[in-house]
Amino acid sequence: MTDAPSNLFYQSRNPRPFLDRGEGIYLFDQSGKRYIDGSSGAMVSNIGHSNPRVLAAMKAQMDRSTFGYRLHFRTEASEALATKTAQMMPGDLDRVFFVSGGSEAVESAVKLARQYAITQGQQSRWKVISRFPSYHGCTLGALDLTGYDPLARPFDPMMRGMPKIPAPATYLDRDNLTEHDRGLKYAEMLREKILAEGPDTVLAFIMEPVGGASTGALVAPDSYYGRIREICDEFGILLIYDEVMTGAGRTGRFLAAEHWGIVPDIVALSKGFGAGYVPLGATVAPARLVEPILDAGGFLHGFTYAGNPLACSAGLAVLEELETQGLIDNAAAMGEVLIGRLQGLMERYPFIGDVRGKGLLTAFEFVADRDTMEPLPVGLNAHSRLVEIAYEHGLITYSRRTRGGVAGDHFLVAPPLIISEAQIDEIMEILVESLDAFASETGLGTGTAA
Repeated sequence: MTDAPSNLFYQSRNPRPFLDRGEGIYLFDQSGKRYIDGSSGAMVSNIGHSNPRVLAAMKAQMDRSTFGYRLHFRTEASEALATKTAQMMPGDLDRVFFVSGGSEAVESAVKLARQYAITQGQQSRWKVISRFPSYHGCTLGALDLTGYDPLARPFDPMMRGMPKIPAPATYLDRDNLTEHDRGLKYAEMLREKILAEGPDTVLAFIMEPVGGASTGALVAPDSYYGRIREICDEFGILLIYDEVMTGAGRTGRFLAAEHWGIVPDIVALSKGFGAGYVPLGATVAPARLVEPILDAGGFLHGFTYAGNPLACSAGLAVLEELETQGLIDNAAAMGEVLIGRLQGLMERYPFIGDVRGKGLLTAFEFVADRDTMEPLPVGLNAHSRLVEIAYEHGLITYSRRTRGGVAGDHFLVAPPLIISEAQIDEIMEILVESLDAFASETGLGTGTAA
């Protein structure tokens, strides 16, 4: 295609070449240039590109039907995907509501929680506590839960203003506490916020078990997770896990919650759940929450494409690939390799202040000073500049501002779960070239870090 003026618009005017095709972890533009998809798009393409078994499942469904409205028909594809999803979930999470994306999954989770509270005579409960920074979606309801200033501030007058507590960024703390005690400290902030807001007004607490775009693969101390569950139970508050990015095997378990033995009350899924083959997501909850809502007249919520048979056929094939190809175990094993390689970069680049993550959701953060964890000057735009350099070298990564969206720079490295150790080495080779170029361009330098 030509570079004629486009009628499309997205976030910016940043030009990109036309995509020609995808193969495994690689993408090719129309000039033939190859890119390693080092971030799985936006942490979406968990099973890689152009998987033939997923495409065959979609083709078979297309030959039958591509749409059947859920109020008019049940479909084998949606029933099969719901059954498979429930089988892969921990605990009593056995009721599935399909959506088309992550923001829809979060909105559905919150509305489900609210309607359940009403069935229990708890109309006073409406506040959903979340963390700052965090990211839960771009629709107004999900954005109200999101803690990322550049995205939220323009719309503040249009939102209710949900309460926030600090995200457990313990790597920034300079105190004498152990990581165990730091985890408990951050968890107790939830209890304090519940008491400050009034327990009878708090409906739910929503959290990313491993941080996504806003905090860059942030993992809390182990002590944090169980204590959060205890606090929610103490006050009868629903615990919602936003597993839009972490779910579908990304962290080395089907849900990241499983690393800590946590069973949330509601889970939001998307991204890797459809793995980029179709827009697909789900809100998953136990029958104990769903059945009272249905008994009271039904779930007052829905989307036209909820349970679309074409999307569900693709989603079922994706989950089958995760199982039959051992991709969740591969994410755990290759994640250890990847994070080890990234940690090795800290010896060469003094401006890398932290490396973190779980499974194949990893990140590194730039700093001006490792002792104080002061971020680089905002004017360097390091979060965007390194991404551009890597892109020019044929590596796709994903970055954001770390400190609430206004300062700091982190970079997510989250390749498809099919990746091999040799392909991780390919990523690291290009990443080193890109970091060297960035260091030279900015004058930050390389060498043995102090």
